[in-house]
Amino acid sequence: MANKKPVDPAVKKYVKFGVIAAAVIVVAALGAWGISALRGNGATVEEAMEVVSTDAANAADLRIAVIRMDAIQTDAAVLKDLAKQRETYENKLRDELEKKQKELEAEKAEIEKSQDVLSRDALQRRIADYQNRVTELQRSLTERAQSIEISFQKALNEVQNEHLNPIIEGVIAKKNLSMVLDGRFTRVGANALNLDITDEVISALDKKVSKVKMDTPQGF
Repeated sequence: MANKKPVDPAVKKYVKFGVIAAAVIVVAALGAWGISALRGNGATVEEAMEVVSTDAANAADLRIAVIRMDAIQTDAAVLKDLAKQRETYENKLRDELEKKQKELEAEKAEIEKSQDVLSRDALQRRIADYQNRVTELQRSLTERAQSIEISFQKALNEVQNEHLNPIIEGVIAKKNLSMVLDGRFTRVGANALNLDITDEVISALDKKVSKVKMDTPQGF
């Protein structure tokens, strides 16, 4: 269809839950002023290190656990239910898109048939109206797809802040853990007993909450 513009797909963002005690340092490119500011105090590395103590955590005192956040996202009841809610809205949007596309295809066919009947000005007006409808459909579908994602993200944040984080903190306290690592980025040996707490966190989360309703996205 020559005059039909492709409809922008909804942008998918996969939520990654944060992990207790995780830290990310972003180093930005420094301009000349920033570099000169860093060099301004004139201290050497050795002099700067004088403020650093020799104290460090003792491995014998550390209690470490691993949690697989990807497994929680796919296996926890509340998160599976949220995924279904989002899918329901996305299916509604997809069905409406297919319906509108058929209507536009039929209208395009009518415009092509009327080329020899309508005046040049009338034909141009009808083509312009058709193109405006295509543009409006693109805008509406994009906004509604974004609204679905916003509602989904809001519900995910509620699950994390009100339910998941307190459970993880409770597990840390109950097991007297020093550190919890994201299992997606950790290699664990087969003989590391009681290291992975993922299943326990999922069970506790399922017991605490099984459903959180998404806000109705705009346009639905």
